Amino acid sequence: MSAVTEVELAPTRPSGLKRALARARGNPTTLAGAIITLLIVAGAMLAPWIASFDPTEQNIIDRLQSPGGDYLLGTDQFGRDVFSRLLYGARISLVVSLSAIAAAMVTGGTIGMVSGYIGGRFDLITMQVMDVLLSFPSLILGLMVVALLGPELENLVIAIALTAIAPFARIARAPTLVLKERAFIEAGRAMGFSHLRILFAHILPNLLSEVLVMGSLWMATAVRVEASLSFIGLGVKPPTATWGGMTRDGFENILDAPWLAVFPGLAILLLVLGLNMIGDGLRDATDPKLRNE
Repeated sequence: MSAVTEVELAPTRPSGLKRALARARGNPTTLAGAIITLLIVAGAMLAPWIASFDPTEQNIIDRLQSPGGDYLLGTDQFGRDVFSRLLYGARISLVVSLSAIAAAMVTGGTIGMVSGYIGGRFDLITMQVMDVLLSFPSLILGLMVVALLGPELENLVIAIALTAIAPFARIARAPTLVLKERAFIEAGRAMGFSHLRILFAHILPNLLSEVLVMGSLWMATAVRVEASLSFIGLGVKPPTATWGGMTRDGFENILDAPWLAVFPGLAILLLVLGLNMIGDGLRDATDPKLRNE
């Protein structure tokens, strides 16, 4: 009897994430975005073997060398190899953005589910707090947090995660309001299932695809916020290579050595473009209206 009931309590539809991934694989835009992103990720992971020079090693004799020869993308004002710094800078962008969005997904998703499930005054107050966070532009809120905590890697992650908690709470709350009224949730309550079991074993699987799609889109935003904070001097401290910091340094020599700003700017553009293409493809694959369903 219990085994039959457990089967009946399972979600009535197959995994939305699996279906979305299957559709996304047939989307050329998503495939192109995945290739761009994977190439950047591979370059960051293989940086110790691909980079020709230490990214922090200075060689004043070879400062401001043009691209070509021993220096594939030239050197900066301190004689550091731009190509090597781009590879290691990708690590900072990927680690910060991935860590921040993962933290925001867990925190915001949990807040949204619990708020929608409990409802009432708790839901009202919680969403009002989320609305306050949403009223701040991502860069401004991140700037305030980093200015208060200091320009450290951990503080960057906290700042960017804080800017993304509210959107994830919103995206998790909406389906929870619908799902908690479904028959299989009511059956779980009648059988005495705990609220935690209902939330994480029966509601979470039904909204996970929406949260993950949102995460892929917000990854691009996190990359831009990290680069912007580094550009204004509130990122990871020098001499650690960051794309935003390299772009800022390049502006000091924009007339004599334009490649110093162009190459890190292109790197940011490509990573944001790749992540957005992946997110757009996954969004289209999970939206029934766009599939005419």
